[in-house]
Amino acid sequence: MASATSSPSSGARATTTSPKDPITLLSTILRLTEERIIPLTRAGVSSGSKLFGAAILSRSSLNPLTVSTNNERESPLLHGEINCIQQYFALPPASFSETLEEKEGYRIPTKDTIFIATHEPCSLCLSGITWAGFNEFYYLFTYEDSRDLFAIPYDIEILEEVFRVKAPGDTEESLETRPLYNRRNKFFVGRSLVELLEEAALSEGETEKWKMEIERVKGLYNGLSKTYQDGKKGGVESASVWK
Repeated sequence: MASATSSPSSGARATTTSPKDPITLLSTILRLTEERIIPLTRAGVSSGSKLFGAAILSRSSLNPLTVSTNNERESPLLHGEINCIQQYFALPPASFSETLEEKEGYRIPTKDTIFIATHEPCSLCLSGITWAGFNEFYYLFTYEDSRDLFAIPYDIEILEEVFRVKAPGDTEESLETRPLYNRRNKFFVGRSLVELLEEAALSEGETEKWKMEIERVKGLYNGLSKTYQDGKKGGVESASVWK
């Protein structure tokens, strides 16, 4: 990927303090997804796990601290985000000198990190992100993408069936227009990479270049999805109930 400066490669609200400009952050996320998350995911889908991955970055340096993928072959709870959180908290806390380096293999406070999810986090993962204290996350694919591109509709269905409660005066139509969750709230701010790009306020030409780069990286998941779906049809074993 080319450099970021030229062309692509209810109560108090959570606030974010990332010192990096939106395009530096966007470039980092896309590169990390392609170079680190996708190789892990490729191995995961071959063994029956879904194609959802995650990473935790240092907020100040944007260095990756943990990179992980879904491991539902072992447990239905080890979604990409939860697996990443579990691995992160298994790391030893960084000492003062190590914190300055902010390198993989050590854990710093979650308030000093940025959480990355390849797909918009489901209700389980939203809770995990919240309880672990991550207050800022970004995702590549939306819920609708997971449903329409990858034939995995359960993120939306569980939020609709379990958490979306009809209020007095609600109709089915008004209920359907209600957001599935608050993307900006007391605990965190969640944004798609497209929204991150919009924050950069680039020229039309530069914006289009980065949109194409986002789509290029998203396209790398096509083969991973086919591997997962073929395995599902072929009866590859997994601990997941909802496949």
